[in-house]
Amino acid sequence: MNIQTHIEETVMPVPSASPTPIIEVRDTQVFYGEKQAIIDVNVEIEPNAVTAFIGPSGCGKSTLLRCLNRMNDVIPICRVEGSITLAGQDIYAPEVDVVALRQKVGMVFQKPNPFPKSIFENVAYGPKINGLTKHKLEMEEIVETSLKRAGLWEEVKDRLDQPGTGLSGGQQQRLCIARAIAVQPKVILMDEPCSALDPIATATVETLIDELREKYTIIIVTHSMQQAARVSQKTAFFHLGELVEFGTTEQIFSAPRQERTQNYITGRIG
Repeated sequence: MNIQTHIEETVMPVPSASPTPIIEVRDTQVFYGEKQAIIDVNVEIEPNAVTAFIGPSGCGKSTLLRCLNRMNDVIPICRVEGSITLAGQDIYAPEVDVVALRQKVGMVFQKPNPFPKSIFENVAYGPKINGLTKHKLEMEEIVETSLKRAGLWEEVKDRLDQPGTGLSGGQQQRLCIARAIAVQPKVILMDEPCSALDPIATATVETLIDELREKYTIIIVTHSMQQAARVSQKTAFFHLGELVEFGTTEQIFSAPRQERTQNYITGRIG
């Protein structure tokens, strides 16, 4: 199934107050064996915006995030029920190519995890295995463009042959973002992308996230309410496996409608 063509045909910018969602989660439940981690979640993710998933540890936000590119498939006891669509297409349909799905829905993890390869090879790896380039010059253009979009090019352009693991923590995380960008995704998932970084590196990545939303849809899981308030346009609050409240970030933080949201924002639960 050609997910790329389907997305490009479906997700075109439409001038309206409510853009057509790029991801729709409907009546979704997730189980780890007998334990239920997600309970009847319904949420729509708008394109070209940053959506933050917030809530206390163990509330289900990372579990749901990993459902969006089927990362939970690697956990044998995990079972996902309900419907999750990307540009109207059920991503759990039997005919879906999971490799192609993960090309369109990239992921940046909590701890920077560059490959034990050169900076160049870290970024080139995805395009190479996905057959996105035909010649060396084209690959060099993709690597340069991806590093520029990740705000890293000027810092590494003279040492592309050096190991990616030799970079600082913040640079490694931006390298991982460049690696995700290189395969031309539509959506980028970020699971606590700044939790292992110092404040300066965190600020750099947050600025980058704001710039990237012009070209990509971003969903970020964060324990930091301050970070969610700074980088996102929409916020979803989870508690005990339930999506308690979802709305604009301004509304969630300034005028939450649910008591549990209010309690979390004010520090009474968490």
